[in-house]
Amino acid sequence: MEEQDHLLLVDDDRQLLMLLSEYLQASGYRVSTACDAREMRQVLATARVDLIVLDVMLPGEDGLALCRDLRARDAVQIPVLMLTARSEEADRVLGLEMGADDYLTKPFATRELLARIRSVLRRTRMLPPNLRPVQQARWLAFGDWLLDTTARHLVDGQGTLVLLTGGEYRLLRVLMEHAQCVLSRDQLLNLTQGRDADPFDRSIDLLISRLRQRLRDGSREPRYIKTVRSEGYVFCAEVREHVKGSP
Repeated sequence: MEEQDHLLLVDDDRQLLMLLSEYLQASGYRVSTACDAREMRQVLATARVDLIVLDVMLPGEDGLALCRDLRARDAVQIPVLMLTARSEEADRVLGLEMGADDYLTKPFATRELLARIRSVLRRTRMLPPNLRPVQQARWLAFGDWLLDTTARHLVDGQGTLVLLTGGEYRLLRVLMEHAQCVLSRDQLLNLTQGRDADPFDRSIDLLISRLRQRLRDGSREPRYIKTVRSEGYVFCAEVREHVKGSP
């Protein structure tokens, strides 16, 4: 029998947790729930979790702080779907900056939540066909950097390991696979997340900003990811396959 994906729902609304848990269990998932940071960490310490649905507004340590802590501490990057109130645009922006893979605004339809969960799980487990690594091309090199396409992290010229979230890795791979080509925000969103942008979607801009920070790439005169005004972004470095240990 195929193992069920394990979802962890974190929200201080117990009635909502019960309703969502019943719906997602009926949809084929194993579901655990938590009402605060302490309960969430208890579940993570005792069970493998495939995705966390995390509300921003929690008592004590809020969802933004929890997401940031997860990304800073855990070697295994569990995908996070953030729940925010419709009026809290700043929280949605901060959630993406802290490493959330997607966000959904309250109130929402359960079917939309299910679709987002399936989409995030699918994106974190497989790349689009044009982004699947060439056989034996585990390492890709550009400038002073190496990208490990198996472990999905960066290594700088001094050998320092730089971890990437799932969203950062997918965006970097898309840019590298289309090096020297200008890609619009809509194209990047479709290639990395399989969805179209709405007029206020800033997720690509936020991920670009985070990638530049990882690459220590100044926004005024970037070496790797340049902004093309009114068009999008272009990865301007040469990308080559690299055999570890070679010059």
